[in-house]
Amino acid sequence: MQRLAEIAPLLYRALLETTLMVSISIFFAVLIGLPLGILLYITANPLLFRIKPLNQVLGAITNVIRSFPFIILIVAIMPVATWLTNSSHGPVFASVALSIAAVPLFARLVETSFNGVGKGVIEASIAGGASLILIITDVLIPEAKRGITQGITLTIISIIAFSATAGVVGGGGIGDLAIRYGYYRYDTVTMIATVVALVIIVQLVQLIGDFLTRRQEGN
Repeated sequence: MQRLAEIAPLLYRALLETTLMVSISIFFAVLIGLPLGILLYITANPLLFRIKPLNQVLGAITNVIRSFPFIILIVAIMPVATWLTNSSHGPVFASVALSIAAVPLFARLVETSFNGVGKGVIEASIAGGASLILIITDVLIPEAKRGITQGITLTIISIIAFSATAGVVGGGGIGDLAIRYGYYRYDTVTMIATVVALVIIVQLVQLIGDFLTRRQEGN
């Protein structure tokens, strides 16, 4: 108990840093990943705006980024992240790599959600004279909002897992605390506390995501 009281301020700060990293990353994941997911879907759909070469290029870029193990990705883009953030460590620095990893993940989840929209719904919209923009905003997104919500939940959980890895390169957050104190200093109490904290955070995110999904089902 005494050791827990000693590391409480460190754990609190680590939680704030993790929250900052996740918030920045999910913002850019949705901001860039949603349009990218839409492009991946409509450029592959013959009913909408099929452009096979563009779809192949976007798909290849997405797959290449997703194929990188996160620890390699964060090391590879360190010069770019340092230039963008004017820092070589900390949560904002780490959020660059986290955002890059999260964007293609969320884009593929959005594309998968759109694939679940019935073909008949799209055909009916086209027959009614709806424009491509109108189909996207009034048909695809509303019909797929349950899947998109689940995609956001999964992306946040993935970012939390990635953020723990970011501690290896001084990214801050719970992962950094676990490595600096729990691993290097053989502090079992700190290691257990950080693991428990991560489990609780992930469970809370999942519960909130499930709640929002159920509400959308009710609507």
